[in-house]
Amino acid sequence: MNTQPLRPLTGTRLWIAAFGLALINFVVILDTTITNVSVPHIAGGLAISPSQGTWTITSYAVAEAITVPLTGWLAARFGTYRTLVASLVGFALFSVLCGLARTIELMVLLRVLQGLSGGPLMPLTQTLLLRIFPPEKMGVANALWGVTAISAPIFGPIVGGYISDNWSWPWIFYINLPVVLVCLGIIVKLVGRYETATERVRIDAIGLVLLVLFVGCFQLVLDLGREHDWFASNMITGLAITSAIAFGAFVIWELTDPHPVVDLRVLRHRSLWVGLIAMALGFGGMFAMIVLVPLWLQSVVGYTASEAGHAMAFVGVFAVMMAPVAGKAFERFDPRILITGGMLWLVLVSVLRTQWNTDGTFWDYSIPQLLQGFGMPFFFIGLMVFSLSAVPMNEVASAAGLLSFMRTIAGAAGTALSTSMWDNASREARASMTGTLNGVDGTMAQLQAAGMEPEQARGVIERLVEAQAATIGANHVFAVSAVILFIAAWMVWLAPRPRSAPGQVVAGH
Repeated sequence: MNTQPLRPLTGTRLWIAAFGLALINFVVILDTTITNVSVPHIAGGLAISPSQGTWTITSYAVAEAITVPLTGWLAARFGTYRTLVASLVGFALFSVLCGLARTIELMVLLRVLQGLSGGPLMPLTQTLLLRIFPPEKMGVANALWGVTAISAPIFGPIVGGYISDNWSWPWIFYINLPVVLVCLGIIVKLVGRYETATERVRIDAIGLVLLVLFVGCFQLVLDLGREHDWFASNMITGLAITSAIAFGAFVIWELTDPHPVVDLRVLRHRSLWVGLIAMALGFGGMFAMIVLVPLWLQSVVGYTASEAGHAMAFVGVFAVMMAPVAGKAFERFDPRILITGGMLWLVLVSVLRTQWNTDGTFWDYSIPQLLQGFGMPFFFIGLMVFSLSAVPMNEVASAAGLLSFMRTIAGAAGTALSTSMWDNASREARASMTGTLNGVDGTMAQLQAAGMEPEQARGVIERLVEAQAATIGANHVFAVSAVILFIAAWMVWLAPRPRSAPGQVVAGH
């Protein structure tokens, strides 16, 4: 096989290929959140409880988190292009079968298979984007990939809610098929010649088992912890201990095995491991707010799912507009300055949210979403450029897989911990408010004078207290997220300024 570097694509062919790769990344990440608002519809269709319906989310997330870090091994063993095509076909097939499933057992199995197919697509699309773009346009390549990775989790609940309300829940899966067919046609036509060299290596079975055990138990802790009062439950404690032991054994085994299933040796590049830590903190803190804002708007302010979706959608306006600006800026300036600046902007937006109350207008809630879009490309795209800057092209798939894995895990942790923290902070605020309420008797008298029964009046006051307590709890989570983002903003200064674009370092450097 010819391993000589291929010339990058140019002109219309470049942008069509880039669009296809970016769209693949978008639809795969979209599927991590599109089912969130559709769980009640799915549960009704399968005749199960909503809590059982959440397994359609968990099963996909666990499977995806397992296969994402395996991408480097899969690309080395079968080739980047072949792995991409096989994963894409599998993702489309199992998406359609998920829509046809009519039992929860079959749905969970198919969601696992869909996640296993979709996981490698995120790092593979990034790897191939870096191969098809000329060196002077690497910033544009990262910006394009970054826009899809930023916008997909935000638009997932919006698209899922619209489809479930106006069509039927199976269409959240069927909708993937035409998108994948378009992408497949583009990829086969334009990207096939960028296949990478393959190497026949044995399967690291022990490493694979340890990875599945570590990720699976950790995801179950996050998904079930809140329901079972976290470490007050022996089951949750046992899962956490098992995950920790499996993780330690996994790291030791992968660093000593000659053919690891996940190449952790790529972490010798300081910019990569620093970027991984910053990504975990930054994405976890940001995703906590992405999840909490629509929940608060619907459960406390009384917005419908569509209204909350419209408010959330504003975050994508400037995120998309600023992405090419950020891509160009990273080619000219020290990315550490831009990353820190972008994350400090997100801190400011988080602080603005801590002032929210239940009397705000639509624009009071939407403006912070709109402003957040300014900083997101500098944070997210910047971290991707920074993290991969010292990684040679032959290790980009492994490094990109680790970054996608960290983003997936951080998003899951941010979701679980923020909702749990919100519940706890709301309960504490309610207990504090209940003991210090003034003028309750007067308010009761006014409500009864207006024609309410005593029980109705008490119910009104109780709902007011619940709403204020939930708002105080949400503001507490926003404040904690601001602190986490502030810490993450300075992490990049633990590594030197990058000297090259991702994938341009000579192998063996």
